Amino acid sequence: MIVSASRRTDIPAFFADWFYRRLEKGFVLLKNPYNPLQVGRVMLTPDKVDGFVFWTKNAAPMLPRLQELDGFKYYFQFTITPYGRDVERHLPDKQEVVLPAFRSLGKGKAIWRYDPVFLSERYPWAYHLRAFTALARELEGYATEVVMSFVDSYRSVDLRPLKIQPLTSEQRLEMAQELREIAAGYGMVLSSCAEELGLPSACCVDGKRFGVDKPRDRYQRSLCCCTESVDIGAYNTCRHGCVYCYANPYGRVQAPPDVEADVLGPPLTGRETIKQRN
Repeated sequence: MIVSASRRTDIPAFFADWFYRRLEKGFVLLKNPYNPLQVGRVMLTPDKVDGFVFWTKNAAPMLPRLQELDGFKYYFQFTITPYGRDVERHLPDKQEVVLPAFRSLGKGKAIWRYDPVFLSERYPWAYHLRAFTALARELEGYATEVVMSFVDSYRSVDLRPLKIQPLTSEQRLEMAQELREIAAGYGMVLSSCAEELGLPSACCVDGKRFGVDKPRDRYQRSLCCCTESVDIGAYNTCRHGCVYCYANPYGRVQAPPDVEADVLGPPLTGRETIKQRN
């Protein structure tokens, strides 16, 4: 089983110690986000985990104990965007913390995500071209792949403060091709996440990287190429405060769990049904 950690929150940034404690205990519990009385038990031992895919905007808190993953296969989907604190409210300084953390992971352990992309008066097309070029220069030699997608609209997310300027399909294709050419100049291949942009399709959770042949994840979007996995995160736990994010519906953020808690989010009540997942 491939373990996704996590599309629902930033485990490396906020719950690194909690995660490493789960490795020590050899399992984690996860609530069904749509039915919290249904709980899965996922074994986190090398014989049960094909690989970990970590999703993060700041892997720095995980780095001091990264050797504890030596018995596992893993890689990071590492988002680095050009936005300021008006959009990504609580991220640490990218030059001082985020970019060095990416480089510390080493070549082949991190895929750069330049997403979501949106245009506004503050972040116009020309700004993105300059910012993407600057970031590609910073990551040259450390990243060989970069994934992009345009911002999506969700009912639970108020995008109005971003004052997004709409793009036609043709404009999206044109921008993607311009970014592709820039990426190639720095030895990177640009792909798209679940969108038709005239680019290769990204497989963000990629079983082939772990040497396993598993089916596509049927619970993702129709254009998503990800391999099936189990996600051990929880919504409403990320504290980055990004305006565009779907992971904290309506802006609610729960208190962080104790490092000894076996589940992210509110503790179990005793009324749950626990089912083994792997």
